[in-house]
Amino acid sequence: MEFGWINVFGVIIVILMLIPNIVYTIKNKNENNLCTNRFMNVIEQIGRYACIVLMWLPLIVWKFGFASVFEMVLYLVCNGALLAAYWISFAVYMKRKTVRLVLVLAILPSCIFLLSGILLRHWLLVGFAVLFAVGHIYVTYKNAAYIKDRN
Repeated sequence: MEFGWINVFGVIIVILMLIPNIVYTIKNKNENNLCTNRFMNVIEQIGRYACIVLMWLPLIVWKFGFASVFEMVLYLVCNGALLAAYWISFAVYMKRKTVRLVLVLAILPSCIFLLSGILLRHWLLVGFAVLFAVGHIYVTYKNAAYIKDRN
């Protein structure tokens, strides 16, 4: 299966990942980023926005799609499971903030971006997914000190 200019599945995945983040941001307007490492903050943001765009837009890709039906099913099932785990983790995190949950919430979207890039053979997405994972997990871990202090 090949996509045209837009991967509709990628759009849906990105929207489903953003919804809990938007809700959390609205409810927690006063939380600040405690990570003082400017380089890692920049790496995280570059990786984040690049992944969000590359999930649905095939930049620098000859063919945007799957090599087989099995890969498409794997993409849908695995991303569906990762998204479900992400939403469940977010729901639990909203009730009980722990360092473990915050790290799970950093790792799951990284896995979604990485898996999508690999299965779509979108190597630019894979590269930015790795960049995002390194930055996001680092920044999240540094911000977890805030959670430890509150509990």
